[in-house]
Amino acid sequence: MQLASAITRLPIACDTSRAAEAAARFAGLDPRLVDLLSGAAGCSPYLWSLMQREADWLAQAVAAADDRVVARETEGLEDCDPASLGVALRQAKGRIALLAGLADLGGAWRLEQVTGALTAFADRATDLAIRAHLAVEVARGKLPDTDADAGGLFVMAMGKMGAAELNYSSDIDLIVLFDDQAYAVGDRQQARASLIRATRRMAATLSDNTQHGYVFRTDLRLRPDAAVTPVCLSASAALSYYEAEGRTWERAAYIKARPCAGDLAAGQRFLDDLRPFVWRRHLDFAAIQDAHDMRLRIRDHNALGGSLTLPGHNMKLGQGGIREIEFFTQTRQLIAGGRDRSLRLRGTVPALAALSQQGWVPADIAAELSDHYRQHREIEHRVQMVNDAQTHDLPRDEAGLQNIACMMGEPDLTTWSDRLLARLKRVETLTDAFFSPGDAAPLPEISERSQEIIDRWDSYAALRSTRAQQIFRRIKPDLLSRMSRAEYAEDALRRFDLFLQGLPAGVQIFSLFEANPVLVDLLVDICATAPGLAAYLGRHPEVLDGVLGGSFFAPWPGPQALQDDLAHRLDQQMKARDGGYERALDEARRWAHEWQFRIGVHHLRGLADAAQIGQEYADIATASIIALLPLAADQVAVRHGPPPGRGAVVLGMGSLGVRQLNAASDLDLLIIYDAEGVDESQGPKPLAPRAWYARLTQALITALSAQTASGRLFEVDMRLRPSGRQGPVATSLQSFRNYQLGEAWTWEHLALTRARPVAACGAEAAALSTEIETLRLEILRERGHDDRVLADLADMRQRIFAAKPPDGAWEAKIGPGRLQDVELFAQSLALRSGDPARTALAQLRAGARHGLIGRIEGEDLASAQRFLWRLHAAGRLISEQALDMSRLGRGGQEFLLRETGCDDLEEMAERLAQVSRNAREVIEGALGPAQDGAQERE
Repeated sequence: MQLASAITRLPIACDTSRAAEAAARFAGLDPRLVDLLSGAAGCSPYLWSLMQREADWLAQAVAAADDRVVARETEGLEDCDPASLGVALRQAKGRIALLAGLADLGGAWRLEQVTGALTAFADRATDLAIRAHLAVEVARGKLPDTDADAGGLFVMAMGKMGAAELNYSSDIDLIVLFDDQAYAVGDRQQARASLIRATRRMAATLSDNTQHGYVFRTDLRLRPDAAVTPVCLSASAALSYYEAEGRTWERAAYIKARPCAGDLAAGQRFLDDLRPFVWRRHLDFAAIQDAHDMRLRIRDHNALGGSLTLPGHNMKLGQGGIREIEFFTQTRQLIAGGRDRSLRLRGTVPALAALSQQGWVPADIAAELSDHYRQHREIEHRVQMVNDAQTHDLPRDEAGLQNIACMMGEPDLTTWSDRLLARLKRVETLTDAFFSPGDAAPLPEISERSQEIIDRWDSYAALRSTRAQQIFRRIKPDLLSRMSRAEYAEDALRRFDLFLQGLPAGVQIFSLFEANPVLVDLLVDICATAPGLAAYLGRHPEVLDGVLGGSFFAPWPGPQALQDDLAHRLDQQMKARDGGYERALDEARRWAHEWQFRIGVHHLRGLADAAQIGQEYADIATASIIALLPLAADQVAVRHGPPPGRGAVVLGMGSLGVRQLNAASDLDLLIIYDAEGVDESQGPKPLAPRAWYARLTQALITALSAQTASGRLFEVDMRLRPSGRQGPVATSLQSFRNYQLGEAWTWEHLALTRARPVAACGAEAAALSTEIETLRLEILRERGHDDRVLADLADMRQRIFAAKPPDGAWEAKIGPGRLQDVELFAQSLALRSGDPARTALAQLRAGARHGLIGRIEGEDLASAQRFLWRLHAAGRLISEQALDMSRLGRGGQEFLLRETGCDDLEEMAERLAQVSRNAREVIEGALGPAQDGAQERE
């Protein structure tokens, strides 16, 4: 189209000298076009610089200002080498930005055309850059042969690029992956190194700011675990990460994700495989709290709260801004998109339309928010096109604001400002109505026994102040209504009563509930759905401090951050004037209880899955041992001197060793020391090494398991030490070696396959840890070839099944083909192959890799392990006893169904039976059937 004929509006020049210069420079063009060019030049130094640089090109380009500009400006660039490609792309970027900016300011293009053109160029530039650098790798002979397009590498466009919503100065958020199945196993490492190099060079081609400018600032940090992973990783590794550790914000990010460059077919396969992670089968209302918490964190982090004024206001992150509308939209998509595919749209405006059509958003509100979104984005574009600045902030001075208003064609700053301020306030009102709705329904009917409980509340400390009573009266109807709908309403109410009674004050937490009704759901869920977690909350009401801390719904901080945090807290307690060892033990308990409660809540609310929570519980246990071991050693050292010899290592055995704990797990520990050649410790009262380390062990057990004013931390089990209960609580390295290689039973070697050094103390702690791990592998390789392994395992199964039958119809752990059985068989594979793998899934893969089990059988057992673990972990969270569906009620049942991916109890029962039966057949196919009464019991 001719740009001149499509102009519907004109910017008003603020800098009349630039405008006059532009009018003179392009005087030969259509007068309407001259007005657009002079107005744009008078408002935007950036656009004026582009006009001057591209004057000859511009005179021709305006004759065909349509969506095909990207194809025209990048035609033939496929044959460029990387250096010349970088120059050509920078020129194309300037031209496309200029033409899009003029079409935008003149109203010739709609918002979607503007953002679509910018995104299309980003796609094209990314694809050209990655292919150019892949071609270099091929030419150098560094990339192994494959039939896959682009070497199986694909680039995922995230955020605004994924949704085709790029603005003028956007970063492009990319995740670069490759299809590892495209390469032979032996070629994958070389391919990985080559693809990483190509990815780094692609990013430099796009983002380096040279004498010709830059193409796009490129951000690769949205990839899984970006702090430790390379810039390009395999699709299988990414899928494993999202399955085990993926966060809610990553789910939200993948709403907009799409393959944009490289092997697009491989990228689409990856998205298909990832679909269960992003789109949950059941309605996922927990996403509301995550989104709201993120809104508050963004405001706090960027100091965007307070009264709403225009100067300096952030159009993206500020109150009533673009992100508010995006959160509003994406949260609803996460809630319902698992069941309704029509809601799985990338663009904000199309998603609002779909949500309206499906009844999730009233039509008038969807239309209004869409209009506000378009207007906000246009203003954002003008702010950025003034100086090509990566900013979302309105100017802070009146002249700057006047310039933005003039770019919008509005000469009256007051009128424009009033209209924008009204829009921002309206967006804030509409979105806050979703995240913080008003009062709930009137009080429900209350039984006489329930009323007796409620009548006590005014005497509690939490409701002592007038302000607390006022806030509580507003949330009380909704709270009681939700409580009354519980299957065992009076039981739930009694649990809530215990919680309320333990609160020292109420204003802060009642205000939090009022502003975030989802937290009322959370509390009611705990009281009505999860008796086990409710009992935990009743024993430790102080864990609610963690909710008030502001980071309760933040992403998991990771093991090192947890260890640093606890070590710092305990150090402060030890140094405090009224502190000391006992205070430190109390602090460790408070710290762990808060984190354990957070894990349980995240699990209950669907913010973390079973694989993730298993690792998180283990992270808490590991951090606790690491922090408490030196304190315990110091207690012994006061009288008996520092650790004699090289030191000691704490081995985590069983579930701790494989980082798969549940809400009720105890800790299996084994302590190995090395003091060869040392007769006694150096202290006021010297001890022989064996006695010194025995006292250390007892001190550590006490630190972990003793009941203090703040409760208990963990139960500790030392029965996996050599000779079990009969052996010393701490074992010397040489004795351990001799015992394992000469006397240990097969079950002890199986247990060793899961052992992991978790903490150490002493002069050579790190080296000793490494040596013990080397010894572990030596033992496995030496003893795993014993012909008795399978026979002993078969005998063990018989003894286990005879000693402890399944605990109820929903038992996931004990019994043939159940979790313990699958994991024990997996351990035998690791032992027989001498493989270092610890987790059941890794051990099953090792067994298949070493030819001890078929690939299909291994996959069947892995699938069984995942299902059984999800059921077991969920059951241990919500019930401190064997699962009884009649006592759990609807809430608990729905939680179990969600966790196991089943639609009803009948399906879950059938799947439990089928999974166990299949696993049992595989195991007994390798070992022979158990000859005890287990078959009859089933």
